[in-house]
Amino acid sequence: FQQDLMRYVMFISIIIYFFLFFEKCAVRAATEGRILVLEGLEKAERNVLPVLNNLLENREMQLEDGRFLMSAERYDKLLQDHTKSELDAWKIVRVSEDFRVIALGLPVPKYSGNPLDPPLRSRFQARDIYHLPFKDHLQLLYSIGSNISTERISQLLSFATTLCSQESSTLGLPDFPLDSLSAAVQILDSFPMMSDQHVIDRLYPYNVFLGKEGRTAVKDALKRFELQDSESHLVPRRITKVENVHGNKPFKADVTVQIGEKEVTFQVPAGTGLLKKHPRSDTFIRTSSHNQLLAEMMQSHMVKDMCLIGGKGCGKTVIAKEFADILGYSIEPIMLYQDMTARDLLQQRYTLPNGDTAWRPSPLVTAALEGRLVILDGIHRINPGTLAVLQRLIHDRELTLYDGTRLLREDRYQNLKEELQISDEKLQERSIFPIHPSFRIVVLAEPPVIGSSTQQWLGPEFLTLFLFHNVRSLSKSEEIEVIKQMIPNVPSVAVEQLLSLTHKLRETNDATAQSLASSLSTRQLLRICRRLSQHPDESLYYAVNKACLSRFLPNLARSALHKNLQDSGIETSPDDAKKLEEKDYTCEINNGILKIGSVTMPIYNSTEKMKVPDVLFYDNAQHMMVMEDMLKDFLLGEHLLLVGNQGVGKNKISQCHRDVKAVKFGHILVIDEADKAPTNVTCVLKTLVESGEMVLSDGRRIVANHAYVEGRENVIVIHPDFRMIVLANRPGFPFLGNDFFGTLGDIFSCHAVDNPKPQSELAMLRQYGPDVPEPILQKLVAAFGELRTLADQGIINYPYSTREVVNIVKHLQVLEKDAIIVRAFLFHSYEKFCILKESSYSDVQIV
Repeated sequence: FQQDLMRYVMFISIIIYFFLFFEKCAVRAATEGRILVLEGLEKAERNVLPVLNNLLENREMQLEDGRFLMSAERYDKLLQDHTKSELDAWKIVRVSEDFRVIALGLPVPKYSGNPLDPPLRSRFQARDIYHLPFKDHLQLLYSIGSNISTERISQLLSFATTLCSQESSTLGLPDFPLDSLSAAVQILDSFPMMSDQHVIDRLYPYNVFLGKEGRTAVKDALKRFELQDSESHLVPRRITKVENVHGNKPFKADVTVQIGEKEVTFQVPAGTGLLKKHPRSDTFIRTSSHNQLLAEMMQSHMVKDMCLIGGKGCGKTVIAKEFADILGYSIEPIMLYQDMTARDLLQQRYTLPNGDTAWRPSPLVTAALEGRLVILDGIHRINPGTLAVLQRLIHDRELTLYDGTRLLREDRYQNLKEELQISDEKLQERSIFPIHPSFRIVVLAEPPVIGSSTQQWLGPEFLTLFLFHNVRSLSKSEEIEVIKQMIPNVPSVAVEQLLSLTHKLRETNDATAQSLASSLSTRQLLRICRRLSQHPDESLYYAVNKACLSRFLPNLARSALHKNLQDSGIETSPDDAKKLEEKDYTCEINNGILKIGSVTMPIYNSTEKMKVPDVLFYDNAQHMMVMEDMLKDFLLGEHLLLVGNQGVGKNKISQCHRDVKAVKFGHILVIDEADKAPTNVTCVLKTLVESGEMVLSDGRRIVANHAYVEGRENVIVIHPDFRMIVLANRPGFPFLGNDFFGTLGDIFSCHAVDNPKPQSELAMLRQYGPDVPEPILQKLVAAFGELRTLADQGIINYPYSTREVVNIVKHLQVLEKDAIIVRAFLFHSYEKFCILKESSYSDVQIV
């Protein structure tokens, strides 16, 4: 013990010796006489800011590296009796007399956050900052909108000021983002014929985050100031032309948008790549609503960053990608999650080969320097305090990183160069870098839950950051158009029935039916139709139940789904079920070709045999049916999600598939227990599956497109044979994991893996226990079938699985020759235990 203790003490000493302290912004500002700006005081935890109290009051602070900050007055007095070398030896550091602190914060309450701590508050001289006076703000807007009448600008400002009044606050209306009016006036200046209300909706999307009373109040205000839409109001219809700007304006594009019968050309920032000349795409079908949305996004892109709000699977990501392609942008997808911190967004620590640690810039910072379009996916999940770190980047295009690096807006960077007569190399030695002029942010979010205190993410602070666009679900005719253009050989009758069901679920006021509609997003409908185009004999009834995982739905939701299926003419008959049961689901390999049921696929000779699992797997009709279904999806290039109770064979099935596709550069990634993973892990899967991109923890980047490899280091191209099989337990009690299916289910092809039916289970148990008497196997199958029925009805909590009954049979098989008594089986029911008495084989009674 003493030797171990000595080793531990030596180890700690080495760590302390090699540990380096870096001065943070507060210390640098104090010693170098700068102004320290503390932004977002209301978001700081109570135990964070008191460390600054002594620095604010007495200009003193004890640092962790042993140094002591001392006020200039006291330090100068000591310097009269002691030399500077003596003070340095005592680790005393002088605080500059020019050091000042400016703290910025929101009043709490009215806004959410922590109230200001009185001891900290008393150390500041407070000043309450109001909005710009009406007259001054009006003059500012007049100077921006020379093509708009002064009366119209006055009406806009009056409306916005009304929504910031005390009366509006009493009604529960968030403050109108007055600062964003400049962006609105710039758009109207280029498009004076456009509706005022249409532009206001982008600044203040009241239909998305307000309830009925709030929406009525906003509409009344619009009517009072004569800003409501008229019958002849004009909106952008489509983008007609995109061209590079010639001359001395790099990274700019001339965009022509049709509005009414006119065409308007204006300049917007462009990416570093080539502009897209042809509007058609194999992966994106433009409908009339898509054309209008892209044209509106171009208008917003002219003045500000954007936020796209829409339901899951409605096409936000593909629209953002199409927008980026049009303007030649490289995309940087970043998946956001609830536990994400400000450090995750800006910089991460990593370890060098010699053991030292250093800062690595995040993909967001890299994108800002290289001029990419950042897609922040899932802004509704992130903590508001974390998002606050982006306010300066969005509003001012400036950012200070944790290692002291400063990013400046390009024009300010150039002014700094000219003023100081200094080169880029010298500025970069001082860790000052310019933000690329093309850099833009597009945020994707799901609509806020109206009336919810936890999911109402669209508040007054967030409204100031972006211009908002509501991505609605496609109409029935538009969705049919998209499906038929992308999958031309899909049966028309099936598409009509499928879309009739989907839009019936979306348009109902029943919350249960609306929850089912989220499983039938446009992305999922395309997946179903892709399957039907290749396998037209498949049942549409089965495809919908599979997409909704109806096997694991609550009874009420399952009944609602079946009723809506019947109303839409999507039914199944006993003959269909009989055909499935009678179908030959054998597995055989001939001449290097694997055949499961009616599906065939060549087997690849893997060069890494150690990665190919050797699985004990006994065929049964139900599992072979699932494997045939998986094989069909594999051939369509889908990634798979297997959902089911514990012990139903998900691992067995997935590992049997790894025998088929374990190729040298296209392995199958099997992720088990996905519902137990933290949110940040599962969110990363979305960018990998949907966008084909992923940034690894060591800085390497996975990409799907070979075009992104040229001139870039640490890039890994995804092999076309790469597939992912994700295993997750069914959602809901008694499983304690996250609802993986509800969060990311629609980006995978989902398969419900259930316990085998009695005949399949009996046939499988015979193979596990060939020496166990048939009556015992039959009783076990009957008993476990009854227990599962009780679990489905909610009478007992534990869902007994095939794994338990297989273990019993294996136990009996091993001990049968010794005639050892069958061990007691333990079952729960209403917190009481029913323990089977020990007896011989002939007397086993299973209840």
